[in-house]
Amino acid sequence: MLPPLRPAFLTALAALLLSACNTTPPTPVYRSEAFNSNSPFEYWSTREPTAACELGKRALLSQGYQVDDSKPQNIRGEKLFQPQPDHGMKLNITLVCLPSNVGTVIYANGQQTRYDLKSRGSSAGVSVAGLGSLSLPWATDKDELVKVGEETISDPDFYRRLFALIGTFDN
Repeated sequence: MLPPLRPAFLTALAALLLSACNTTPPTPVYRSEAFNSNSPFEYWSTREPTAACELGKRALLSQGYQVDDSKPQNIRGEKLFQPQPDHGMKLNITLVCLPSNVGTVIYANGQQTRYDLKSRGSSAGVSVAGLGSLSLPWATDKDELVKVGEETISDPDFYRRLFALIGTFDN
């Protein structure tokens, strides 16, 4: 016969294990999407779409962004940052210029990507054929940037600053 403490312990352990299996999944991100009609991601211009995107391109270039303008109504800008020695950031901005009833609407999307410097140890060896399989390993360290996160910038102030700069070129 088991001592009375052992069945109670086994019951508590089983309950603990079963409760660990009953974790709730995180709430899907799409449920928080509001799809508001007053979007901070747009700027209205009286210019034609190609001319409006040219303003956006000039604004990005004035801030040190590398710009891809292979599509005149779809401008992409990229800028790299290194806030700390072992952390890197990449900021991508996409501007899409579409015709509207008053000229053009410029839609902007910013995306921030975070990178960390990770060290990876490895070894290499030398074999000498005349002596058999003599292998002499030595340690080598390789540092590489690893993407650790990516998110769309949803801060309305970011887009206000961007569109204010575009507005200075629009006047």
